[in-house]
Amino acid sequence: MLTAIDIQKGFNGLGVLKGISLTINRGEVVALIGPSGSGKSTFLRCMNQLEKVDSGTILLEDDAICRTENNICTYSDEETRRKITLRMGMVFQQFNLFPHMSVLQNIIDAPIRVKKMPKQQAIEKARTLLAKVGLSDKADQYPWQLSGGQQQRVAIARALCMDPEILCFDEPTSALDPELTQEVLSVMRDLAAEDMTMMVVTHEMAFAREVADRVVFMEGGVIVEEGPPEQLFNSNNPRTRQFLGAKQG
Repeated sequence: MLTAIDIQKGFNGLGVLKGISLTINRGEVVALIGPSGSGKSTFLRCMNQLEKVDSGTILLEDDAICRTENNICTYSDEETRRKITLRMGMVFQQFNLFPHMSVLQNIIDAPIRVKKMPKQQAIEKARTLLAKVGLSDKADQYPWQLSGGQQQRVAIARALCMDPEILCFDEPTSALDPELTQEVLSVMRDLAAEDMTMMVVTHEMAFAREVADRVVFMEGGVIVEEGPPEQLFNSNNPRTRQFLGAKQG
């Protein structure tokens, strides 16, 4: 469904992604793990067009975000990239909710503005999604009245309200304490059980092991190893074993 080929990206002359190639299949949950600074979040941002790659090719099925031929990277026209953006959702570390809007307003804003969804339809859909994430009673509250875990669940409902075909999470629990983390992971487990295609940058090894169909271990801007959880978590690769040992120790 989503294909990245030889993605390279640097900042101020420092290489951050050094030839990443990865395919995400429809209905698959892929967890990206690795030490801080390994390039996981940068890769996710490149897939979502929040960063431009220096070279490489990114395809969402038959639509190209960018292609590299003869060492020249060319991005598709704005309309094509907009169409691709609407097929992908993003959940960030810091929730990014609008503080001056209620929970309901946060969720319906993009469907109405971007997808031109009728307001009443957007409201009904938002209320259904709030029930799905366990926040039916919070529709009229504001972000500052919610816990971090509740805000992140609102952010997930907001992303789902755009009907994405693939949902990307950038360390969605990194700003939360352990109890609130479980609230968010529970929602993500439910989405995985419904065959939502997901790419998740995470430091939650138990979640990666339990929920992911495939785990990708990155370090230094390259993929060190990838495979099913049972394979990767029992890896013979010394660096993979060292990282997982430190995480689980």
